[in-house]
Amino acid sequence: MNQRPRYQDLPQLPSGARSGWHVFGDDDQVGLVNLQTSDRVLEASGAVVSGEVFALSAEVGLINPAMFGRRRPRHLVVDEGTGCDFDDVLDDFNPQASSQWDSLAHVGYARDMFYNGATAAEVAAGRRNTIDHWARRGIVGRGVVIDVEALYLGRDGVYDPGETTRVTVEDLEAARVAAGVEWRTGDVMILHTGFLGWYVDADQGVRDRYASPDMTALTSAGLDRGPTMLEYLWDAGLSAVVADNPGVEAMPFDAGQDAWPFGFLHHCLIGQLGMALGELWWLRDLAHVCRRDGRHETLLVSAPLHVAGGIGSPANAIALR
Repeated sequence: MNQRPRYQDLPQLPSGARSGWHVFGDDDQVGLVNLQTSDRVLEASGAVVSGEVFALSAEVGLINPAMFGRRRPRHLVVDEGTGCDFDDVLDDFNPQASSQWDSLAHVGYARDMFYNGATAAEVAAGRRNTIDHWARRGIVGRGVVIDVEALYLGRDGVYDPGETTRVTVEDLEAARVAAGVEWRTGDVMILHTGFLGWYVDADQGVRDRYASPDMTALTSAGLDRGPTMLEYLWDAGLSAVVADNPGVEAMPFDAGQDAWPFGFLHHCLIGQLGMALGELWWLRDLAHVCRRDGRHETLLVSAPLHVAGGIGSPANAIALR
């Protein structure tokens, strides 16, 4: 591939969505992470000017109870009985129970249609698109903090990230301009909605509501849906979008057949475009420092959990600036 096509030049599907399959070759299993070339990583390292380090992973058990009907991991400290050594074990550990990556095996475009033509059987057998393909190379790039919480508070003075707020392309552009950055190929959008900070400060009744497996009943700020958003993210040259909310896109989702494929943007972002998505990342500390000094660029580094055939992974990410 000499030059990545624009979104409007990608093959159009009968649904109206466009396909990024085979842009990086018929056998590709890492998707837009391919854009994180050695040259781009070297360029991204220029974002480190003060030596500050921010851990972007929330505590494993922070989401309590676990969201979407998942189980909360149980941590057991094992006393070896010698008085001088201990081990520990995590039971019911769902790699997507806290700050997480969705691999390209997590959601398909449609039934039996996963990124780059993988089948459900290949995904279930751990042969295609699984997290170990990212784990073997790592995820490293320039992270750009897009602080829509600051945008909305500055615009209206009132904003609730726990309510359905659809972050439009115009909002993303306004936040980007406020950050003083231009998109570069391979960038990671770090989308700060304020959701996870809001969730941490909420009472237990609010937390219990987000344990519901019915995703159509839950609300959060996040990306707007539709072809315009897909075109923007693709043409910006992004390798990934990570956010501090449960699904990157706004909730509730509409995963019903009548709304397919744009009612749940994961179908297109992961299943057709091969974009890495990170959810429930701890971004409050980083975003507040960026607000204070006006510098929104970071070097984002993540080592996904190396599990053969894995579907997701803890974020295991840091931002350096």
